[in-house]
Amino acid sequence: MRCADIAGNSRVRALGPPLAALAGVAGCCAVILWADPTTPGGALPICPTKALLGLTCPACGGLRMVYSLLHGDFSAALHYNALGAPAVVLFVWGMLTWARTRLNGRPVPGWQHQRWTSPVFATVLVVWLVVRNLPFAPFVLLRV
Repeated sequence: MRCADIAGNSRVRALGPPLAALAGVAGCCAVILWADPTTPGGALPICPTKALLGLTCPACGGLRMVYSLLHGDFSAALHYNALGAPAVVLFVWGMLTWARTRLNGRPVPGWQHQRWTSPVFATVLVVWLVVRNLPFAPFVLLRV
């Protein structure tokens, strides 16, 4: 076996977990495209938080946001979930960081490994939950 073959095999093996995660995300996106969550009464269920508590949760509209992003309709995506669109960017950044870490064999610093990440994310989610459920204008426009 040649050295190039061994190096190629080790790269494929190193990228296996990120590629498997990417395949799972692609499968989820395919289901979202097939089910079309923008059509009422479709195959996808409604948000359990909205159904049980009547609250618009931080993730409400997320499936419709992804559907809109997959169709290139960024304004609709922001309408459905304005917090979800930046989260997609952070997810892609995190996946790229993970893949680089796997290829390099040593940790590559990323936003997800910082000490401030968890408290900031928790605070942003709680504020988004409260703001989306305020019963007066202009906040009622954030409900979906």
